[in-house]
Amino acid sequence: MNASQVSLEVLYEDDVLLAVNKPAGLVVHPTYKNAAGTLLDTLRDGDPAARFFLAGRLDRLTSGVVVAVKSQDAYVSIQRAWPDAVKDYLAVVHGRVEPVRGDIDLRLGPDPNDRRRRTASETSGAPSLTRFERLAYSDLRSDDMSLLHCLLVTGRRHQIRVHLAARGWPIVGDAVYGRPGPLLFPRQALHAWRVVLAHPVSGEPLRIEAPLPVDLAVFLADSGLPLTSRLQL
Repeated sequence: MNASQVSLEVLYEDDVLLAVNKPAGLVVHPTYKNAAGTLLDTLRDGDPAARFFLAGRLDRLTSGVVVAVKSQDAYVSIQRAWPDAVKDYLAVVHGRVEPVRGDIDLRLGPDPNDRRRRTASETSGAPSLTRFERLAYSDLRSDDMSLLHCLLVTGRRHQIRVHLAARGWPIVGDAVYGRPGPLLFPRQALHAWRVVLAHPVSGEPLRIEAPLPVDLAVFLADSGLPLTSRLQL
């Protein structure tokens, strides 16, 4: 997927902020492998002078809320406040998650054998905390699955994916940290559903929610995993 193929769903916009619902498959920020055709290119819409600064990032195959800031001053302000922002995700994982809610408190660091991966440890790496709640469970398919609401307390690279896999509940469709064998879903079933933050200028609370993409909504329905409003984290 590249920028010329994308029509972004705008979730919120004012003179300072722009929040969009990033589709899965779109790279957020230019890298050495993806120098063009990124979310930032799409936001600039062909105007190289347009400036946007990303408050947070999502993996290429994760969908959901991305917040962009339109000035350097606002970016500095939002980065200071970003650790206190509420960042909610929805994830479909393999297995029946028990207990139904809890914390995953494991340190995260680079995999010494593969720099593209992260590893979880009790003793080494950066402190990392994910809260989770099971919203639904289904055994309709050949492999039972749970729908989770995850709260990202810290914001490490691949945090939710690695934490859930470390607990024995890898995200469905995750080709890196998931179970071996055929994938039940063509990408990781992970969606950045909601961000709640203080506006960097007014200080007023902002609640930004991203509707589920069609592919994930259909997968949930077909798998017997109804999405409810019972979010208690």
